[in-house]
Amino acid sequence: MTAKDSNQSSPCCEPDLHQEVQRYYGEVLASTDDLKTSACCTVVQPADHVKEALAHIHDDVMARYYGCGLALPEALTGLRVLDLGCGAGRDVYLLSRLVGEQGSVVGVDMTVAQLDVARRYQDYHRERFAYSLSNVEFFEGNIEKLDELPLAAGSFDAIISNCVINLAIDKAAVLSSAHDLLRDGGELYFADVYADRRVPAELTRDPVLYGECLSGALYWHDFIALAREAGFAEPLLVESHAIDIEDREIAQKTGDIRFCSATYRLFKLSGAENRPEDYGHQVIYRGGISEQPELLDFAMDLSFPRNKAVSVSANIAKMIDASRFSSFFEIIGDDRGYLGPFRGLMYEDPFESVAADNLSGGCC
Repeated sequence: MTAKDSNQSSPCCEPDLHQEVQRYYGEVLASTDDLKTSACCTVVQPADHVKEALAHIHDDVMARYYGCGLALPEALTGLRVLDLGCGAGRDVYLLSRLVGEQGSVVGVDMTVAQLDVARRYQDYHRERFAYSLSNVEFFEGNIEKLDELPLAAGSFDAIISNCVINLAIDKAAVLSSAHDLLRDGGELYFADVYADRRVPAELTRDPVLYGECLSGALYWHDFIALAREAGFAEPLLVESHAIDIEDREIAQKTGDIRFCSATYRLFKLSGAENRPEDYGHQVIYRGGISEQPELLDFAMDLSFPRNKAVSVSANIAKMIDASRFSSFFEIIGDDRGYLGPFRGLMYEDPFESVAADNLSGGCC
């Protein structure tokens, strides 16, 4: 079985699953309290600047939030951002605050009931943020068919998604379309649910398991393969957390399958190496990112203290140089002196990091 074959239903089943997802999030779930597991719950504590922005968001929007992480990369000011599966708009309005009035945010979702809530409070948030014009826009659409929406290729600086790609049937189409919509050096930064093995086909047809973000979860190895097939550089794991399944019926159905929520960042990068290679590159973070002025946590086991040279792979150096982060860094080295495979530790396996968290007592 190839990565593209994993978690893909037969064509006859696709309309039913899409309709079940719309029904689950439009009719069954009235608020976060109706969820049966912690899969669609964020356990990460937000930073102070995020807390400040969240304080402005309307309670009705907050009550219909079903994310599993903080899909908020750094250095967002002035960016054009796309939220895939925006739901009732919590992350759209949060991003609206963080990108500022000169930035813009587009939300896409296929559940009309959720979009109705999001659009209802568009003027409310414009006034709360003291913007002369709203900098957000919402489209009804399937994230597997983004080419049917009026979104121009290469027009976004960043794309986020929060616990939604697992609900898509054709996940390869989502990743490929996201790659097309990003500018060169742009980033897909998203939180989602993963399984430690391929979920059996019969479980993917269970509407509750699918709606709870479990049975549509990708086997994490398949995600890595799909991301690379879509054209992204090596995935960088930002964080991961174990998912608790306390509902007895759901636990019986899923058996020994382990699930975790994980946040990855993927860069659209020309000329990326197929694996981490060492050409002797070093990067120096010069500060300037307001939310992390002294230490930029870029990925798991990859942090950049201000004014300190850090050895990185050729791909990491290229990611920084091609992206919005370039103005905050000094890059030392080039591709002329090959030293072999890069030896620095770089997590891809979200379950390995969950295990490490459990040992240290830090995993929720």
